[in-house]
Amino acid sequence: MNVRLYVWQRATAALMVPLVAVHVAVIFYATRQDLSAADILARTRGSIVWGAYYGLFVAAVSIHAAIGVRNVLAEWSPLSERHAGRLGLLFGLVLAALGARAVLAVVL
Repeated sequence: MNVRLYVWQRATAALMVPLVAVHVAVIFYATRQDLSAADILARTRGSIVWGAYYGLFVAAVSIHAAIGVRNVLAEWSPLSERHAGRLGLLFGLVLAALGARAVLAVVL
């Protein structure tokens, strides 16, 4: 595996650990407070902090997943490294676009 991709995947994994922990804590808080979706959206609308937080989360997950998909395809499919890389990149871009759309829907 490319050393640069290895480092990027490990760095995004390390970044996702605290992001996931905060996300799960927020889920527990919201469920214990019996917050509805409307209540949650009312609290996140216009928040630059939540937008930045979830934007960073989406970026980390998209990079991490794209590299992982590339590696799985390169190791387990008959695709060449080049084609596996292209499909991994496409997957990451689709994931980033969907995640960005979700973040914008929650914050704007």
